[in-house]
Amino acid sequence: MSAVDQNARRRRGTGLIAFDPDVSEGGYTLFAPLTGTGEVYLIDAFGTVVHQWKLPYRPGRHARILGNGNLAYSGVLPGEPALFPMWHKYRGGVMLEAAPDGTVLREYRDPLQHHDAHHFGDGRLLYTALEPLRGADADGVRGGVPGSETDATVWADTIREVDADGAVTWAWSAAEHLDREEYALHPAYSREHWPLINSVLPLADGNILASLRSVSAVVVISRETGEILWRTEPGVVSQQHAPTELADGNLLVFDNGVFRPHSDVPYSRVIEIERSSGKVVWEYHDPAREAFFAPFMGSAQRLPGGNTLVTDSPSGRLFEVTPEGYLCWEYVVPYFGGYRESEVRGLFPSEPNAVFRAYRYSARELPWLDAGNAS
Repeated sequence: MSAVDQNARRRRGTGLIAFDPDVSEGGYTLFAPLTGTGEVYLIDAFGTVVHQWKLPYRPGRHARILGNGNLAYSGVLPGEPALFPMWHKYRGGVMLEAAPDGTVLREYRDPLQHHDAHHFGDGRLLYTALEPLRGADADGVRGGVPGSETDATVWADTIREVDADGAVTWAWSAAEHLDREEYALHPAYSREHWPLINSVLPLADGNILASLRSVSAVVVISRETGEILWRTEPGVVSQQHAPTELADGNLLVFDNGVFRPHSDVPYSRVIEIERSSGKVVWEYHDPAREAFFAPFMGSAQRLPGGNTLVTDSPSGRLFEVTPEGYLCWEYVVPYFGGYRESEVRGLFPSEPNAVFRAYRYSARELPWLDAGNAS
């Protein structure tokens, strides 16, 4: 008699789970297992790996295909200290561009980078990083669990843009621009990191879209002045991730649902928010709401035909839904592994198959795939 696998996600099955080819938009899906050693996979609609990269750093979140066909990748800079207990879980430090064969074409380093880095495709980068607040500056941050700072330091978010030569061309600081009362930490959050920006993206008008997880707010930052031009109304999102701008100006958001007001059952959803009114105009949640709950991470991508690709990150579950909410494709990442850093392994002792974000591409966006480069 063989022993029972104690990993529930692995035990329930991996790989292609569901596929309705008459409804799915098809294409190729890209993901990077967070506990891998630098592997990035591209799969087809049947879950078959059609291309793979092996990069020199474990993922510092995610990978994305650029308009030129190259791979943008965030890696974990080796040998850095843990600034606070969760730092090794979501830090990065290496932002690189690689050719389809894995050759690193350019690389930029910032040991304080975390969560997100947007590659413009011409060498420029927009990314999130940290700066330390101490003394009165740290005490001025509102909310959170009292005394939960490490070394009496609150690490505050910054956003930086650098050119192809690594020169800083634009910078923004939460400590300088955010109202401490209006953007207070949730009472259950550690005070080690404020306001925890997990996503940053340039908008069509040049301003900056950012997700502030631990204060449950999506904001638009003026590139010219640094002021907050727009934010979600309190209660619309709860510990959200990965807002993106749609063609009509609406915002697509992965709403995790942790500490959701007036809800006795935690659940996650994907929502579309109309910028002008701030109202939710489209929503997907599982018919059994509790069946889809990602307490951390997650993303959503609106596909060209109107379907939405959803990344249920902690479960390593990628799925596609129609505008009507019909699930037409589902895949569970089969690559499991433990975190290597002892600080993170102590907090997450299992062997997860988590991915931060997945992206879907058409064959036209991968011209090299038809040129004999698939592996």
